[in-house]
Amino acid sequence: MVRNRVLATKVTWTAAFIAALHLMSSVYVTDGIGVNWGTQASHTLHPRIILQMLKDNKINQIKLFDADHKTVKQFAGSGIEVMLGVPNNQLATFAGSYDKAKKWVKENVKSHLYNGGVHIKYIAVGNEPFLKAYNGSNLKTVFPALKNIQSALNNEGIGDKIKATIPQNADVYDSGTQGPSAGNFRSDIRDLMTQIVHHFRDNNVPFLVNIYPFLSLYQNKNFPVEFAFFDGHATPVQDKGISYTNMLDANLDTLVWSLRKAQASKVKIIIGEIGWPTDGSANADVTMAKKFYDGFFKKMATKKGTPLYPGEIEYYLFSLTDENQKSIDPGPFERHWGLFRYDGQPKFPLDFTGSGHDKMPVGAKGVKYQESRWCAFNSDIKNMEKIQENLDYACTRADCTTLDPSSSCDTLNKNARISYAFNSFFQTNNQDVQACNFEGLARIVTTNESTSQCLFHIALERSGGGKLEMPIGASIFVGLLVLLHL
Repeated sequence: MVRNRVLATKVTWTAAFIAALHLMSSVYVTDGIGVNWGTQASHTLHPRIILQMLKDNKINQIKLFDADHKTVKQFAGSGIEVMLGVPNNQLATFAGSYDKAKKWVKENVKSHLYNGGVHIKYIAVGNEPFLKAYNGSNLKTVFPALKNIQSALNNEGIGDKIKATIPQNADVYDSGTQGPSAGNFRSDIRDLMTQIVHHFRDNNVPFLVNIYPFLSLYQNKNFPVEFAFFDGHATPVQDKGISYTNMLDANLDTLVWSLRKAQASKVKIIIGEIGWPTDGSANADVTMAKKFYDGFFKKMATKKGTPLYPGEIEYYLFSLTDENQKSIDPGPFERHWGLFRYDGQPKFPLDFTGSGHDKMPVGAKGVKYQESRWCAFNSDIKNMEKIQENLDYACTRADCTTLDPSSSCDTLNKNARISYAFNSFFQTNNQDVQACNFEGLARIVTTNESTSQCLFHIALERSGGGKLEMPIGASIFVGLLVLLHL
């Protein structure tokens, strides 16, 4: 009897152990996987829908660009790890006042920490604040803001579990025309970066870096295309006995060398943003994006890291959904980084585990659209004199980047291109009848002009989120490009 009980115990324990291993294996494939979710869009999905998308696709980390209370509270009890954001335009406020930093921490962090609350691990202070394009405007604010926020976290008794860091663009370091071993922080910010990484080293804070092989390809016509991918087909770059065959390894190891030279070699590195756009440029399409992600996920699955940073690398994909109101100063592709469309529907099959078993990601559920109607060019109109100014008007205030050369809607005929622009404005403005007039050039229709390549979208029902203003002039040149193709 005793023997049978012992045997039963062993069997039960063995079964439990096997079940635990099975559970661990299902969790294992999502370890370290996170996504960025930005909301610079005319219409955004409700955070509850976003949460379900993460669960359905076994993604367990999300990085936000602000700390909107209504958004953050939706993640309570979900187990999803959340990184909150402090926008660049708030850096001066927190740099100049510890009390304001303390108040922000109480309202936006501490308020979510309760039994069954939100799992907050990091605070992203600023976003790529040292970009050369900012002309040094954040140099005096970001580090003081970081220290004030971390001090506030410490004083609330949560600083050991929640760390404030700074998402940096990879342009904060470089190696010139040499290999990674020549890497160092940019000379104009080297002293400041040294202070920051010493703070990271002494306070167990990770270094967040945004790495974009696509941008290297986009910005440099001489950049070897295959070096942006992971197929091993690129001509290797040799550096101190190491052979680099992809840009990610070379770039991240350049950071490793930069940290070593700053006496901060033990600082953990997290990839804060990485991805590939699917529209808006010659190299931004679904085929190239899939090639990049397939190679990236396969590489991450090995958990081998880079030659100088071995082991698993934590990362956040950029981005979860498209954002049709992002600035296109860097390029029209900026509005097309999403793995999912604006409405949460997947763009192409992939496998987050890197095992090569591609399938369409699980799309957003419960999405509500506005009426199935579009704004179209009235082809009966013979007076074409006002087309140009009305296209300029539409494309300055709505998104026409898919009409750019080599983009998904570039092959539309003249009338369809005009209709696309008019419809984009119409949907951005919630199908307001007055938004489909254009001095008599347009009319509302119930016929969908979408093609297999080009989507004439329908606006989502408003989720209650705030609507961001379209940067005036940000896309006016798109309207001109539309005309050039007419």
